[in-house]
Amino acid sequence: MEVAILTKEGKDTGRKAVLNDEVFGIEANEHAIYLDVKQYLANHRQGTHKSKERSEVSGSTRKLHKQKGGGGSRIGDINSPVLIGGGRVFGPRPRDYRFKLNRKLKELARRSALSAKAAAGEIIVVENFTFETHKTKEYIKFAKDLKIDGKKVLLVLSSKENSVYLSVRNVPNAKLASASDLNTYVILNNNALVLTEGSVELINKL
Repeated sequence: MEVAILTKEGKDTGRKAVLNDEVFGIEANEHAIYLDVKQYLANHRQGTHKSKERSEVSGSTRKLHKQKGGGGSRIGDINSPVLIGGGRVFGPRPRDYRFKLNRKLKELARRSALSAKAAAGEIIVVENFTFETHKTKEYIKFAKDLKIDGKKVLLVLSSKENSVYLSVRNVPNAKLASASDLNTYVILNNNALVLTEGSVELINKL
């Protein structure tokens, strides 16, 4: 698959970037994508939720009334879960939500996500660039020239570029990533995928 290479001003350079069909042209495996995204989100859960159970609620442990003969139901202390202010039965406890996926499945999911973006025509390739200053208006102009302003954008670079990072970090609908750090979730969580020439070379080897 070939995609036109644009300048950062949005003009056609007359050159083409070759996207590896084994990475950008496979049939997307939706179940692999589902599992990889599920793992990514699960790994980001803090798992710090907690509610107090019967033994942890502050209150007297005195038995409220005798077991039999009162005409009422049997009941223990005031911390009973059936009473207002009592402990919670089977409440949430701190836990680790992380789980493991095989490396090959994660690679398949990543390639499937890239292929889905390519099939939808949401991939733009630009020549390697930097910004003259590290100001947000540099990125705003860049997005307007490429006609992606107003879209949720993932900008992928081959290596860290400080001026680009500082220009993008305050834009709410734009994210920056390096080619080596791409994962299925960040690839799919955007409306436009902007790749630099250098990043295409690295992604083709994934």
